[in-house]
Amino acid sequence: MKYILIVLFFAVLIGLGTGFYIKLNDEATGNLIIGLSLMAGFFLLMPLFIYHRWKNRSVKDYMLTKENIKKMQDYQKDKKI
Repeated sequence: MKYILIVLFFAVLIGLGTGFYIKLNDEATGNLIIGLSLMAGFFLLMPLFIYHRWKNRSVKDYMLTKENIKKMQDYQKDKKI
């Protein structure tokens, strides 16, 4: 998964660079390539990246529950001493 993300990231960057380069001569084609690269970044790269970063984590650890609030308060008390 990591290598897929890296390859996709560089493909989007190359697509953006190519789009801006082609835009100097042919504006319509350059805008099309830039738009497709951005769509690939938003609809492919970003969801895959988010899934990759959160797949082994528990959302419960990041929720503000009474237990987590108590842990934070205890941590602050221990830190002040």
